[in-house]
Amino acid sequence: MNALFPAPDAAGTGTDTDDTPRAARGRPARADAQARHANLVARACRAIESSATPPSLDDLAAQAGLSPWHFHRVFKAETGLTPKAYAAAFRARRLREALDAAGGSVTDAIYDAGFNSSSRYYETAGQVLGMRARDYRAGGAGAVIRFAVGQCALGAILVAQSRLGLCAILLGDDPDRLVRDLQDQFPRAELIGGDAGFEQLVAQVVGFVETPAIGLDLPLDVRGTAFQQRVWQALRDIPPGATASYAEIAARIGAPKAARAVARACGANPLAVAIPCHRVVRRDGDVSGYRWGVARKRELLRREKAPA
Repeated sequence: MNALFPAPDAAGTGTDTDDTPRAARGRPARADAQARHANLVARACRAIESSATPPSLDDLAAQAGLSPWHFHRVFKAETGLTPKAYAAAFRARRLREALDAAGGSVTDAIYDAGFNSSSRYYETAGQVLGMRARDYRAGGAGAVIRFAVGQCALGAILVAQSRLGLCAILLGDDPDRLVRDLQDQFPRAELIGGDAGFEQLVAQVVGFVETPAIGLDLPLDVRGTAFQQRVWQALRDIPPGATASYAEIAARIGAPKAARAVARACGANPLAVAIPCHRVVRRDGDVSGYRWGVARKRELLRREKAPA
C-alpha cells in the first residue's frame, strides 16, 4: 500500500484510530511528495543546464533515485516539457544568446550552446531557431516569411508563415502597425505578401478567431525560451470557455512564485488565439492585461463562453 494513502480502518470509515480523517492526514504527505518532486526536478534542470552534452534519461533518473519511466512522468508534470525537450529548449536559448552576443563565429556559438558537433546542430537547425544560425544572427536574413493582412470581427489581423508553420498572428487597429511589428520581429527576413493560396490560409485563421471552438489544425512555428514554451504549452491546455489565473499557470508549470514571469510570457506571445493567452486572468477573475487590448480579450472570452 502506498505510504501516502494509509489503508482504511477495519470499519471502512476512511479514518485512522485517532479519528483524524484519512484525507486530511494525507494532504501534508502529498504536499511533501510534491515538494520532493519539485526539488528533484530543479536539480535535474541544473544538471541539464551545466552539462556539456545533455545527460541521458537513465542518468537523470538514477541521480533522482527514480525509475526512468517515473522520472520522465514527474519531470513533465513539473515543467510541462520532457527532459529531452527541456534540454533542447535550453540549448536553443544558449545558442540565441551566443549568436546575439558580439564577436565569435557561428561555429563557436554552436559548440558553446552544447552541440557536440556542427553536423548535430544542422540536423535540428529548423526546430532550434526556425532558420539557419547565420540567418538568425543577421536578424532573419535569408529566411522567407509570407504574410497577409486582413480584417476580422476584432479589427485588423496579420497572419505570417515561415517554412515551419504559422509564426505570427497579430491583432490591432492599424494594419500598417501590424506590418511594422512583424518587421521588428524579423528585421532582415524576406517578407513576401501572400498570394491567392495564402489568402485561403488567412481565411482559415480568421474563421478560427471568429469561432475559436472550431480549432486550428495548422502547424505552428513557436519560438521562445524554455520558460516561455512551458507557459505557452500550459495555455494551450486550457480548453475554450475556461480560464486560469497567472498564479495557477505558474503552479502548473512547477514555478508557483513566477506569476509575474507568466504574465510577461503571455505578453510575449506572437500567436494570438492559437496560443490562448486571452484565457489567463487575474486571481480575482478580473480581465486585464492583453497584448492586443483588453476589449479584444473580453470579446474572445465572450465568444468562447457563448453557446454554440
